[in-house]
Amino acid sequence: MADMFFADGLKFSCKRCSHCCGGEPGYVYLSRQDLSGLLEFFKMSPVDFEKKYCRWVGYYDGNEVLCLQEKKNYDCILWQDGCSAYEKRPIQCSTYPFWTCLLKSREDWVAEKVNCPGIDSGELHKLSEITEKVISYERNVPIKKSEFKDFVEEFEKEN
Repeated sequence: MADMFFADGLKFSCKRCSHCCGGEPGYVYLSRQDLSGLLEFFKMSPVDFEKKYCRWVGYYDGNEVLCLQEKKNYDCILWQDGCSAYEKRPIQCSTYPFWTCLLKSREDWVAEKVNCPGIDSGELHKLSEITEKVISYERNVPIKKSEFKDFVEEFEKEN
């Protein structure tokens, strides 16, 4: 985000095209916050949710982390003519397209228009909102497989 090309804000309005929700391979990593929200939404235990909706994938740091499954056509497992858990969708989803990698330069932002017709159209998002989304995205650390047992135990104590 070195050149801060978005200091005056950026236009973005979701066109509900669903391209960011599937159509090609991808990963939706789940943090503790994400998983807690989804468990509340679906009224499921962590173990049942993990079995039904999740997979473990290799992460940049070499750990295995929790990730939503994809359907055979690469759509997100939660996609059914819209996100079936929209109110509790993962932070990775709710912050798109305001991701660090897409805000490095104006060129990166414009290049993402190939994947997202909502970029540079519609609602103007102010710098403060963009910054808030970037911080939320960057702090959203996926649950490691080695941490899942502790998460389950904490969940069971609270519920």
